[in-house]
Amino acid sequence: MIRRKEDVISITKPAPFNGTGEITVRSLLETPEEMYDKGRVFAHTTVYPGSVIGLHQHTGDAETYYIMSGKGKYNDNGKIVDVHPGDVYFCGDGESHSIEAIDEPIEMIALILYH
Repeated sequence: MIRRKEDVISITKPAPFNGTGEITVRSLLETPEEMYDKGRVFAHTTVYPGSVIGLHQHTGDAETYYIMSGKGKYNDNGKIVDVHPGDVYFCGDGESHSIEAIDEPIEMIALILYH
């Protein structure tokens, strides 16, 4: 399979989990079958300045963020850390996290795999 950039579905929507502002999600793999039913999200996500993906807990899955660009704040089970390009954040099954873009957009790859 090849999915060209122009064929990637891009959706701008309100930030999830009672977050604020908007995010854009570009699904790199679009169906669970494309992930062999081992995950549900593999996406290039943009969190815009002033936007927050709200604090949420993962149950039965785990999420990894790879930060490509931008700066902001990441909530790792209540511990707030600065976000920088090149960072990797992992939220395991039963753990909680959120992410906030402050002065510039955060561009990241998000991967959710089933536990």
